[in-house]
Amino acid sequence: MSVRLTPDDEGRLAGSQGPADEMAMRIIVRLAEAVGAERLLDITGAHIDSCLYHGQAVLDFADHLAERGARVRVPTTLNVSSLDLLHPELYRGDPEDGRQARRLMERYEEMGCRPTWTCAPYQLEERPAFGEQIAWAESNAVVFANSVLGARTSQYGDFIDICAAITGRAPASGLHLDENRRATVMFRLAGVSAELLDSDVLYPVLGNLIGSKTGTGVPVVEGLPAGLGEDRLKALGAAAASAGSVGLFHAVGSTPEAPTLEAALGGMQPLRTVEVAPSDLRLAREGLNTAEGGDLATVSLGTPHYSVTEFAGLVALMAGRRVHADVDFYVSTGRDVLAELELRGWAGALTAAGVTIVTDTCTYITSILTDTVGPAMTDSAKWAYYAPGTLGVGVVFGSTGDCVESAVAGRVVLNEEIWS
Repeated sequence: MSVRLTPDDEGRLAGSQGPADEMAMRIIVRLAEAVGAERLLDITGAHIDSCLYHGQAVLDFADHLAERGARVRVPTTLNVSSLDLLHPELYRGDPEDGRQARRLMERYEEMGCRPTWTCAPYQLEERPAFGEQIAWAESNAVVFANSVLGARTSQYGDFIDICAAITGRAPASGLHLDENRRATVMFRLAGVSAELLDSDVLYPVLGNLIGSKTGTGVPVVEGLPAGLGEDRLKALGAAAASAGSVGLFHAVGSTPEAPTLEAALGGMQPLRTVEVAPSDLRLAREGLNTAEGGDLATVSLGTPHYSVTEFAGLVALMAGRRVHADVDFYVSTGRDVLAELELRGWAGALTAAGVTIVTDTCTYITSILTDTVGPAMTDSAKWAYYAPGTLGVGVVFGSTGDCVESAVAGRVVLNEEIWS
């Protein structure tokens, strides 16, 4: 299928804006052809995942663009990198990989990207509004933008993201279009206790279940409390995007395109309905565990990056307490959030209690953990999903409260009553 191009698109393809722009436009057009898009659309912003160092090829690509004068046309933020530039002493990886990773970060800054270094760009002061067309990469950011903000982005990957930012254009396809945003798979909660529904720990577990059962569809969840906060929706979406390929979900009464179940379904019947009982949630929770209880080596929170509100809860849980001497306790977050923590005095209080704050990256991506032999605990379904494969570490999933109690005790402590 041929893609309808504007005169400006045609000019860019012909090299009117230089070789970097020509290359980026050529890639965007080829993508549009591959996904069957009839046209391109303007985007108002981008979020780049290509700044994460995975080897020489990613640096070569960035070098090729930057050396040919590439500049982004729209406001563009940067995802986590492979280094914590504010706390370089935390890096335990190969020094040469570290140098290459830093060079990659510099190349994207040279192209005009904003050095935000966060997987949660939706926590920045400026974020896209409802209905805005954007090109975001990073799975949890994509699902949050689509689901919670009501902005519109397909699931862009490395190289495509920066090409969209350089051209300001993206294929009119996928979740950019109305017809692809209605729910097709319904999840109906039944018999779940009010206590569990009002607990943060439910939402990553439910997201893990939804991701594993949705496939390529768009899920809608019925039976959750209305008006859910952003952190719970963030946890649900991040888990669903990790365990599956979910780029958009609807929560009836909480997300902007789901004021009612009928609205989320677009007036149609779901292709499939999944009944979710407490036993299903317990199984989903157990599926996040790859280690047994006992002595604890590590706690890692903040995947996706912790918000100010989440830190407020952590500060309250840690008040007057200290992490056990045998446990390393990490929390990953963005620079903007860290600045707010410092203003409130929370960063110093947490550090004094034995908590290490990590910025610019994430502990399942970068070699930061001092102990990958002993079990690690997390409140993140995404971290629990990826860390065994990327780090070789065994994981125990629990609530934030469980993680704190365990960190202080030096052994795994879980509240099983809430799941009974």
